[in-house]
Amino acid sequence: MRPDGRLPHQIRPVRIEKDFLKYAEGSCLFELGDTKVLCAVSVEEKVPPFLKDTGCGWITAEYALLPRATETRSPRETFGRKGRSQEIQRLIGRSLRAVVDLSALGERTFWVDCDVLQADGGTRTAAI
Repeated sequence: MRPDGRLPHQIRPVRIEKDFLKYAEGSCLFELGDTKVLCAVSVEEKVPPFLKDTGCGWITAEYALLPRATETRSPRETFGRKGRSQEIQRLIGRSLRAVVDLSALGERTFWVDCDVLQADGGTRTAAI
């Protein structure tokens, strides 16, 4: 039995509230058990230089834990990302690019911002 009462083969309950933010082109509050991740997508009408004039788009991600997302407060990452956060945001971007037809996006960059509001395991999975 797991600490939250689930059996070993049971997954955490999933809840998705779409259009969570007013101004983002797309957003959701994704809950995986007690883990809560706010994801927002912004679209920029340009691509990185290596994709210019290719007709293809790009997807990139940013990932952050709010200071009180965990049992103990962690300082906000204000001057660059820690190694863990950098690697997680790279993983999110790579995972999304692997399942999206980038040529269907046109020359646009989709920024996916993932902010962990409450971390209770599975934050990478919830963000992706």
